[in-house]
Amino acid sequence: MVASRHNRGVKVLLVEDDKSIAESVVASLQTAGLEVHHVVNGADAIAAALSESPDVVLMDLGLPDMDGLDASKAIREKSSVPIIIVSARGDELDRVLGLELGADDYVVKPFSQRELLARIRAVTRRNSETPSATSVREGARLQIDERTHTVLLDDVEIALTAKEFDLLAYLYAEPGIVFRRNDILEHVWDTNWYGTTKTLDAHIASIRKKLGSPDWIQSVRGVGFKYVEVAA
Repeated sequence: MVASRHNRGVKVLLVEDDKSIAESVVASLQTAGLEVHHVVNGADAIAAALSESPDVVLMDLGLPDMDGLDASKAIREKSSVPIIIVSARGDELDRVLGLELGADDYVVKPFSQRELLARIRAVTRRNSETPSATSVREGARLQIDERTHTVLLDDVEIALTAKEFDLLAYLYAEPGIVFRRNDILEHVWDTNWYGTTKTLDAHIASIRKKLGSPDWIQSVRGVGFKYVEVAA
């Protein structure tokens, strides 16, 4: 794997208690040009995530002192750093729960280093892009400001994860237009998407819950999703 200039300066916090897996991931990511700090438990993960400002956290779930889901939740309560859960627990319930607690992505072991690197690029890419203008709509209940990464519903700020924000902003840009699942995944996640569309469904469900109604993002059977302005 050749180091890419696009990866330089990206700081990864790896939370993994399995020594062999950690060594493999660290070596692979460093070869690709990323900076990696490795910790083995949840307490150290929370402390490092809040004090060292990493660009992305890779979180194992089976940690010696706590569940990685609890560690992810603790980090998310105080930081918007992208979190990718990396776990052997591939149940749909674990995936959905992880995303609902604020994770941006979920990778199931065993995984290829190429896949992991693609996921890291996907969650960090948008944070480094030039912010776009405020999406102000006269009289609209929902307002999105991409410069400050804020969402206001009836003048009350709604807390979204980085990936939830990107997804909602993408649909919000063209109300009433139906976006196909694959197009959403390619734009919001990565052009080289390796996962299933269940990740998309989990994020949609979480956004609907936070907005207080499923009507804001409507499903179009067999096609995808569209954003709809909801009257008070």
